[in-house]
Amino acid sequence: MERRSKKKSNKTVFLALGGVVAVAAIGGGYFAYSSWQKTQELNKAEKSAKTFLNYFSKQEFEQFPELLNEASVKKSGYDNTKLVEKYQAVFSGIQAEGIKSKDVHVIQDKEGQYTFTYKLEMTTPLGNLKDLSYKTTIKKTGENYKINWAPNLIFPEMSGQDKISIGIDAANRGEIVDRKGEGLAVNQAFDQVGIVPGKLGEGQEKTDNIKAFSEQFKVSVDEVEQKLKQDWVKPDAFVPMTISFEPVTTLPKGAASQDTIVRYYPLKEAAAQLVGYVGTITAEDIEKDSTLSSNGVIGKVGLEQAYDKELRGQDGGNISITDENGAVKSVLQKVDKKDGEKIQLTIDNNVQSQSYAIFNNRPGSAVIMDPQQGDLLAAASSPSFDPNKMANGISQADYDGYANNENLPFTARFATGYAPGSTFKTITGGIGLDAGTLKPDEEIAINGLKWQKDASWGDYFVTRVKEASPVNLRTALVNSDNIYFAEQTLRMGEDTFRKGLDKFIFGEKLDLSIPMNPAQISNEDKFKSEILLADTGYGQGQLLVTPIQQATMYTVFQNEGKLIYPKIELNKETKTKENVISSNATNTIVTDLLGSVEDETGYVHNMYNPEFSLAAKTGTAEIKDKQDTVGKENSFLLAMDRTNNKFQAMIMVEDSRKNDTATNISKPLIDYLEANIK
Repeated sequence: MERRSKKKSNKTVFLALGGVVAVAAIGGGYFAYSSWQKTQELNKAEKSAKTFLNYFSKQEFEQFPELLNEASVKKSGYDNTKLVEKYQAVFSGIQAEGIKSKDVHVIQDKEGQYTFTYKLEMTTPLGNLKDLSYKTTIKKTGENYKINWAPNLIFPEMSGQDKISIGIDAANRGEIVDRKGEGLAVNQAFDQVGIVPGKLGEGQEKTDNIKAFSEQFKVSVDEVEQKLKQDWVKPDAFVPMTISFEPVTTLPKGAASQDTIVRYYPLKEAAAQLVGYVGTITAEDIEKDSTLSSNGVIGKVGLEQAYDKELRGQDGGNISITDENGAVKSVLQKVDKKDGEKIQLTIDNNVQSQSYAIFNNRPGSAVIMDPQQGDLLAAASSPSFDPNKMANGISQADYDGYANNENLPFTARFATGYAPGSTFKTITGGIGLDAGTLKPDEEIAINGLKWQKDASWGDYFVTRVKEASPVNLRTALVNSDNIYFAEQTLRMGEDTFRKGLDKFIFGEKLDLSIPMNPAQISNEDKFKSEILLADTGYGQGQLLVTPIQQATMYTVFQNEGKLIYPKIELNKETKTKENVISSNATNTIVTDLLGSVEDETGYVHNMYNPEFSLAAKTGTAEIKDKQDTVGKENSFLLAMDRTNNKFQAMIMVEDSRKNDTATNISKPLIDYLEANIK
């Protein structure tokens, strides 16, 4: 009998489903379907895990019950309400911020059950708490995938009715002091004034008491009422409103005060842009630096920001798991307190105050420097703002007043780039002398108040203020003759001029904790225009130099051609750059600058003191849209101590036609420096 071999084959089964014929493949198709189903179920379990962690990161704990296995919650001695309250109490109590998950895994154990593991990290007042390892299970319940819950999902090692305790030993922020040890940013006790709502009275009496508080402490009625509406406020609670920097001797009904330590800036507006101020640590700050604690303050601008890590220190304390009786079971986080460092600056408090005072709210800046050591004795900017308000609660009205001020009080003008104007002629002159193209005694015939090289310049002319002919180096410096220096710059040529400028600090980032762009010669590597070359020679063109950078460059004239870099930390080593220009060139320039003060016709003769040798150069940089129009002028004054070589002043006033010149406002400051800086 013939035998036939039988081959196994997949079969197709037809299933009638409500009149619809469905085809199911048996064999390889079955396993494909089973694998697909497992993947779908795993995806649903993973979705539950992901949703849980997403709620955790946002601290939306009220959403947890929908994801948790209710039986597991009850087994642990909780109900949904108590569970939510527990999470809220724990994580608000430790001031947790920036909760993040990582190493998340959901793995199937058996049909309908999955192991769920993950790690959490967060920021607390003690810094970063990380690598907290969690493990639980996810179980399919009907069509849902529920997470089995126990107290160890709050923190590992928690169980039953365990609690979390936190103890903080706050670090003292380091102080910023001047060269004599006097405070620029200090921690000081002041009266914090507030309101006890239950003592305000009712109706019209309450309204009148709030109004009285508002008028006395300059806090708007709206702001007072908003703070009184906060969720935590109770009738007998003290609700802080503001810090009083003046002694509080009387209080309206309902008000109270208590001592508090705050960050205080004794010089107020006089050093605001330099020293800066602190503010409350925000989520954005923590995002940038995960080592930050979730409370406290951080330097927001100025030197408070630049030295924040050194100043801030580290809060100490611990976060522990305790049983319901308060006995410690384990320590989650423990940090030893480390107070912040003291930062001592080169700044002189008195010089800083005197430098700011000359402006009387005019827009401008003053940089005072020790030209031999590089110490910045002052860096003042006007107009300014009160950093105490910024650090300790500024009203909306005060902030709007600063923000809407067209003279930009938040701008640090000592670190802002400007065309330096005629003070820059000292550098052009020095480079020309060293190149041999400028001969100091050579007299050049210059006629009229405007000049151009030839007709190729079209309608562009270099102009000057005072007509004189012939002109030599001394008269050109004393009279600040633009035409003379334009001609001298063209005579030396671009290559020679740029090589001389490159010896200074153009393009360099200064090692100084004050942010500023490097000094710029021009927008591009080449001038590509004789006009631009000529304009640059007398301090205009595309030059951009901050007052601090100007002061740095001009140190060559008090150090025989050696450049002294600026510093603001008192204990920092002085950096120098040798042979920027020759000693012969510097002495020639400075000797001529003495004439600006000593000569009766000199532009700085108002500062002449027969008992003191002062060299000075004025400067004006005009910003205008086109030739033969009147533009905005910035006025500069460079003043150098030639008696002791102990100070150099670089003073600038914006829009001098409107706000007066640097020379006219600076005499009180120069007199002070001559009498006190020795």
